[in-house]
Amino acid sequence: MDRYWLLTWTTYGTWLPGDPRGSVTSVRDGPGPRAEHDQPGTAWEGPLPRLHAAAAAALKGPPIYLTIEQAEALLGQFRETAAYRRWLLCGAAVMANHVHLVVGVPGDPNAEDLIRDFKAYGSRALNQRWGKPSNGSWWSGGGGSRRKLPDAAAVRAALGYLRNQSKPLLIWIADDQPGEPGASAPGDRISDCTFPPGADAPGSPE
Repeated sequence: MDRYWLLTWTTYGTWLPGDPRGSVTSVRDGPGPRAEHDQPGTAWEGPLPRLHAAAAAALKGPPIYLTIEQAEALLGQFRETAAYRRWLLCGAAVMANHVHLVVGVPGDPNAEDLIRDFKAYGSRALNQRWGKPSNGSWWSGGGGSRRKLPDAAAVRAALGYLRNQSKPLLIWIADDQPGEPGASAPGDRISDCTFPPGADAPGSPE
């Protein structure tokens, strides 16, 4: 794999622009067009009460919170999607209101395309079993958060971040042993997702 990413996105209506917890969004820094603050390496926005109220008023349905059964269905689909695209899924953490994935890819495709595919195929798997939500989508709009993982330490740290999520519905890491929750399929091993000690991942920033 040439590039590794930590991808994050939220379920519909559960983490709106301007949220008191902070949010990844675009805002006006002054005159002119909005400045994009949703790119890797940029800071989250703090509480923006008026923006949050406007986003809440625009919701087309109730916020969506995933169940354990839905998290399990999503993991199966994420792994299938990664295999089909020839990506390497290193880890996944599914919470009731958001998803984290660590994924390796050949070349350097646009990370927005990675999230788009995971969200689209994940939605299809959920729709098949639970029907389409009344608002029309399981996920919040936008491309989510894309954090480039430039080296082995960053990949390991991202996987550690997944393991330490609070109140997860499901955590799956590629090197978990058979018989343990989230056990990997044969051939899915963490050695494929990291690099020799001291080595840098391909595609390190210039």
